Amino acid sequence: MSNKEVVRELKPTLNTLHLWGIAVGLVISGEYFGWSYGWASAGTLGFLVTTLLIATMYTTFIFSYTELTTSIPHAGGPFAYANRAFGPAGGFIAGLATLIEFVFAPPAIALAIGAYLNVQFPWLDPKIAAVGAYIVFMILNILGVSIAANFELAVTILAIIELLVFMGVVAPGFSFSNFVANGWAGESHFSTGTIKGILAAIPFAICFFLAIEGAAMAAEEAKDPVRTIPKAYIGGILTLVVLAIGVMLFAGGVGDWRDISNINDPLPQAMKAVVGDSSGWLHMLVWIGLFGLIASFHGIIMGYSRQIFALSRAGYMPRYFSKVNRFQTPHRAILLGGVIGIIAIFSDELIKFGDLTLTASIITMSVFGALLMYIISMLSLLKLRKSEPNLKRPFLAPVFPLFPIIALLISGLSFIILAYLNFSIFVVFVLVLLVGAVYFKLTHAQREAAPHDALLDSRSE
Repeated sequence: MSNKEVVRELKPTLNTLHLWGIAVGLVISGEYFGWSYGWASAGTLGFLVTTLLIATMYTTFIFSYTELTTSIPHAGGPFAYANRAFGPAGGFIAGLATLIEFVFAPPAIALAIGAYLNVQFPWLDPKIAAVGAYIVFMILNILGVSIAANFELAVTILAIIELLVFMGVVAPGFSFSNFVANGWAGESHFSTGTIKGILAAIPFAICFFLAIEGAAMAAEEAKDPVRTIPKAYIGGILTLVVLAIGVMLFAGGVGDWRDISNINDPLPQAMKAVVGDSSGWLHMLVWIGLFGLIASFHGIIMGYSRQIFALSRAGYMPRYFSKVNRFQTPHRAILLGGVIGIIAIFSDELIKFGDLTLTASIITMSVFGALLMYIISMLSLLKLRKSEPNLKRPFLAPVFPLFPIIALLISGLSFIILAYLNFSIFVVFVLVLLVGAVYFKLTHAQREAAPHDALLDSRSE
């Protein structure tokens, strides 16, 4: 192993509010679209059960994950925790799973931004607009973490305000009887058939919370991470749970929920039922709703770049991507994820799995990566409690070991269900992991030459 020590080049400038904005912003596009597809299989009441199940998973996960984040404040996030618990092989698997989640999600969001802009400006090609989004937000991230974080906070707050406005505007037209009508997978009563729909809707409930864990990758850039990270994470998950339940209830209670169960814009369509097609409220929702997409897109660029940076610094990827610029941002890592995303944008419609376009498929791939990372992170927490009982833990997971075990069991169940329902994509996911494993075996010398990182504390190879 190299005698050199890691020099932490990322600038610690982020406060609690910044980190909360990143945590919520990473996720908030999921409040606007994606989740309503869960109604098609589970119905409103069935999907409410699904959402509460997944909310339980994410709540117990975040409370447990915060122990890892404050104990090991590393830009690699899950990679660092798994590396510490299970050595380089475990770290690489967690890092690759995280990369799959964070690199494969942005192209889909960028295309959604492009599609939205195309509606407003029909002359604008959605794919060109998507590429433009990549260029703009990569530049913003390259110019400095403080600028990027302040922007993320601003658009996140605007997106939250817009969701609250939506709930307030449709409230007069809300009827609980509308929400519960045929709410058990299209039936008026719960049955064994509903269970299948509840389980099939799990990936769509995950849309409400997917990527919140990405704020951990800003740990090296946080001021006083021991104090700020727990506040940001706990505040973030509570914000998202309240918004998810509120948005879903109000959207489903203003008319026949089946009319908006299979579309990408459930909120504008639900609002139309109350205020009509020409209302100024509707136009505001359509315009400002873009901020939800932008917040998630921008935040995920921040997330994937720190993961690539950390993996490169530790020798798990080429050293080239661990360099930072004069603004102390990992510009090469930012650009690498952008190049992959732009290639994916122009590969859309060319690669399909069954009836799914590449865009739909990479969203599913992203969820596979996330769930595997959740599983490894919870196993890392349980392992480190035994292997390093004296590790300084500024924040302790409450109700240990119950919380991490609950998060582990639900994420494991969700992974199995997702694999069963999307077997062809699961096979591709496994192949990506196998290719990664081959690369890992061939790059032993690269990791040996990397500077030693005390936070990783790799004691075996």
